[in-house]
Amino acid sequence: MGGCEGSRWRLLDSEREETTSEPQAPLLEPQSAHWKNAVGFWLLGLCNNFSYVVMLSAAHDILRHERASGNQSHAVLLADILPTLIIKLLAPLGLHLLPYSPRVLVSGVCSAGSFILVAFSHSVAISLCGVVLASISSGLGEVTFLSLTAFYPRAVISWWSSGTGGAGLLGALSYLGLTQAGLSPQHTLLSMLGIPALLLASYFLLLTSPEPQDPGGEDEAETAARQPLIGSETSESKPGSSWNLSLQERWMVFKGLLCYIVPLVLVYFAEYFINQGLFELLFFRNTSLSHAQQYRWYQMLYQAGVFASRSSLRCFHIRFIWVLALLQCLNLAFLLADVLLTFLPSIYIVFLIILYEGLLGGAAYVNTFHNIALETSDQHREFAMAAACISDTLGISLSGVLALPLHDFLCQLP
Repeated sequence: MGGCEGSRWRLLDSEREETTSEPQAPLLEPQSAHWKNAVGFWLLGLCNNFSYVVMLSAAHDILRHERASGNQSHAVLLADILPTLIIKLLAPLGLHLLPYSPRVLVSGVCSAGSFILVAFSHSVAISLCGVVLASISSGLGEVTFLSLTAFYPRAVISWWSSGTGGAGLLGALSYLGLTQAGLSPQHTLLSMLGIPALLLASYFLLLTSPEPQDPGGEDEAETAARQPLIGSETSESKPGSSWNLSLQERWMVFKGLLCYIVPLVLVYFAEYFINQGLFELLFFRNTSLSHAQQYRWYQMLYQAGVFASRSSLRCFHIRFIWVLALLQCLNLAFLLADVLLTFLPSIYIVFLIILYEGLLGGAAYVNTFHNIALETSDQHREFAMAAACISDTLGISLSGVLALPLHDFLCQLP
């Protein structure tokens, strides 16, 4: 990767030309820039999802403390997914009106606000406001940072994805560990206000200035063997430039992305149908683990699988995402059959299946965005990454619509 000049955030949004009277900052060595960007995107992925995972766990604790009803628990899921869904639906249409730096600031402020609101909450309504702020932070952050990867080497997609996968494990473990160590939920949340600060520091201080990317490097042979998904322009682009596309061009790019969007929607639909509708019903009595402990093990193994596969892009690439969608749907069918017929003899078989479920979901996410980066032209890549963000959230939303009523129905069966 080429050298980078000056502070990254100032060059990103101002788009001002440097005058000759300004001193030139020393060029970074390629290896130094590579690691700054790699660590920067890993931390951005971690912080973007970490706050969301921790805050949502705390919100459920407060709802339990307030003796929330089942309808209020469903309201948490609604507040959790609706803001992100709206942001991602609107992202391909008008998010370009807000430059990158203000978007990151809004994301960081919403993340910090979610911690503060839930920490001092004494009512369900305030807790739900905290969930909404965390959802806004996570959704806006994902759209922003995935779009930003279009102006860095493609390796940063792997680092971003690995960070988001690590957030699931580290977020849940840190909240559980600190509360088990004796900290109150309020003090635990306030102690984590450093996470939004780390997100802002990673963006403004760690990332180098985005440069027009050379399609060569480790993906050169693979890129050369493929035709762009849409468009073949080779002109240099700057952050925000792809948003000058006409509506017709955007529609053409979006249609080209459907071969990745549809399979990823199916992967997340099946994945969260299992998580939301079946986890609590996969209960084994022939084990020393309580019902709650079994559920926590399911969640932990799922997050471990997601983290491992989101970090696997350097080991192998998967082009055909529809294969992962098919395998995840088979997972759903198999576990649903076991809930109805209870034919599996041991919980350890379910442990393996859930770990496998997480591996499929994480692999689908990282390979989808890697493939889009490979198969879109420079002019369209920023828009394509933002447009494809809707896939996981749409799949989760559709699964919630069906999984929650099915869960209630299955609970009523004799």
